[in-house]
Amino acid sequence: MNGTVLPALEINRVSKSYGALKAVRNVSFSVPRGEFFGLLGPNGAGKTTLINSLAGLCRIDQGFIKVMGHDVKKNYQSARRALGVVPQELVFDPFFTVRETLTFQSGYFGIKSNDSWIDEILDGLDLSEKSNANMRSLSGGMKRRVLVAQALVHRPPVIILDEPTAGVDVDLRKNLWAFIQKLNDAGHTIVLTTHYLEEAESLCSRIGMLKNGELVCIESTDRLLQRDKECLVRVRVKTNPGKSMPALEEMLSETVCVDLGEYLIKVPNASEIEGILRRIRELGFEIDAVETETEDLEDVFLSIMKAAPERSE
Repeated sequence: MNGTVLPALEINRVSKSYGALKAVRNVSFSVPRGEFFGLLGPNGAGKTTLINSLAGLCRIDQGFIKVMGHDVKKNYQSARRALGVVPQELVFDPFFTVRETLTFQSGYFGIKSNDSWIDEILDGLDLSEKSNANMRSLSGGMKRRVLVAQALVHRPPVIILDEPTAGVDVDLRKNLWAFIQKLNDAGHTIVLTTHYLEEAESLCSRIGMLKNGELVCIESTDRLLQRDKECLVRVRVKTNPGKSMPALEEMLSETVCVDLGEYLIKVPNASEIEGILRRIRELGFEIDAVETETEDLEDVFLSIMKAAPERSE
């Protein structure tokens, strides 16, 4: 390979259909080693189908997928060993304790004497006190932590997190992300799907977006947040029966009336805010309050989803 470093994940022209439903359509992208990558999309976009294909849980119709250079169909064992997957569903064996669950999971990968690493995982995920507790006695948040631990017992270089914080309280989320961030800093590649877009914004260096099974956007998080530099200004004015509110709305372009006397105004840049406020005063309105807002990843996501074409089967 002339010293070329293979990507952690390589997805090339992948398609998958279930009867007439085209769940994934000709998707291609790669994830470099050590990246924290976000895969976003609305429900039914194809995220879970793509993750199941990565894990070898479903067979793709065309294209190929490689994990750390190993084809998931031709070299399944090596590909699966390189991958740790945290599923959405809370799947567990109700007859085992937490430690037994992790010990058996280690055995599935042929790993013996894994106690020191299991202890480290339990400590990192704040599960040490629950190590001898039966799985069925744990709360939903604790069970989800055990799913993360199971995905890590064989020290995979690539970790897939499919909605890992769904139903998890704030403290558990913070602890989980601190541990995952530590793994990423140590060189593990992380792929995250989440509906909590603030998580993706703060954690992921690059983001891909799916809609109707197609990859509609892939870009660095910083560039995504710079796509639309317009400034949003929320202005509240005192209502006055003698003043025409429609006249105010007509004067302000790109305006959304949030409530009576309250407007959300989009301006090209912050330098124009004072001019807008001056024009409002010139119409005879008294300004009660002014707030500026910056667009976050959720705004960008909604904008991209709206712009992407709809597909009919």
